[in-house]
Amino acid sequence: MQSDVSSDLRDWVEDYWDIVLGFISGCLAYYFHLHHHTYLTTFFAALSIVALSVTVSEVAEILAERLGEPYGSFVLTFSAVAVEIILLYMILTAGGEEATQQTLQTVKSGIISAVIVDMNVLLGLAVFIGGLAFVEQEHNEDTSSTYTTILFISSIALLVPSLLVFTPGGKEKLLTASIIISSMLFIYYLIIYVFQTKTHSHFFKSTARSRILRLRKRKNLQNEEEPEDDYIFEKLPNIANLIAIFGLIFLVGIMAEIFAHDSFALFDRLGINAGLAGLIIAIISVSPELITAVKAAKNDQIQRVVNIAMGASTVSILITVPALMALSYMKNIPFTLDFNALQIGALLLTVILAWKTTDNGETNYIEGVSHLMFFACFAVIAAMY
Repeated sequence: MQSDVSSDLRDWVEDYWDIVLGFISGCLAYYFHLHHHTYLTTFFAALSIVALSVTVSEVAEILAERLGEPYGSFVLTFSAVAVEIILLYMILTAGGEEATQQTLQTVKSGIISAVIVDMNVLLGLAVFIGGLAFVEQEHNEDTSSTYTTILFISSIALLVPSLLVFTPGGKEKLLTASIIISSMLFIYYLIIYVFQTKTHSHFFKSTARSRILRLRKRKNLQNEEEPEDDYIFEKLPNIANLIAIFGLIFLVGIMAEIFAHDSFALFDRLGINAGLAGLIIAIISVSPELITAVKAAKNDQIQRVVNIAMGASTVSILITVPALMALSYMKNIPFTLDFNALQIGALLLTVILAWKTTDNGETNYIEGVSHLMFFACFAVIAAMY
């Protein structure tokens, strides 16, 4: 009897630790914010954002399993990019309409860093863990080929406003060029959406079934029926789960506003530059996807890892950039797409590295280590740039 109670408690903690931690941390962040404890406010607001975002990703994952690929990965990436847009927008508006150069550079760094973290930390760690467990893992090579092509072209598009600055009269045309490029990126995304969901959806589906899931299925057939999952979101219909996702994202937005208000003062006090600040913000926004990707790698679902990492990176550029441009324009904030040499260079090199490590449809742990090594080098130079 006691073991049953202990097992039930363990299952409950495993199911709901994130949402409980998110609410408790959120309340503490709000309390410390009112009492002007900058360090504690920033810590608990970040913790609340991460925990609530984990809940968002878990609910999105339930919807993903019901909808199947590629729509499932769309739900996961969109729920994650919503958190990213909210967090970066709150940072962008922290300085008001007269946003400082430091604020603008932090947001630009956050955009690029989100892709760097997705493609190197998320993909690298998941591939490393999966490689240790299964030696080699297979995915659809058309997926990585398509995504790396999209990301390469998107990176080149972001390079246009950055190069325009060095031309005669380029600075006066920078805002116009940024708006045009943002519009082109969004149109590019609409075309990709049709390509991914209608005409070439088979490019984004796994060509190899998970060995772990096959074993589990065989075991369930041999043994008695698998017990029903008591997780509340597993029992809710799709529409209710969508409402839950929007409600959780709303709470994340509140925490993001508190985080933006206090973290910026904290970064300035600690002497953290815009590059490192953007990297920290990116890690916070990407952490839920990271947890999902690692779980998928452990289940030998490397296709989902590739879809999440590269899909999230694609959406981070093609949706986040136009969204932030539109929101900043409405708030009269002078946000432009003139990224520095480090950001564009790291982005292009990341795409090239991802192309080289995934082009044959197989991954192993040394490729995962390579991505992690690249990120470590980027983090060092971002902190000192």
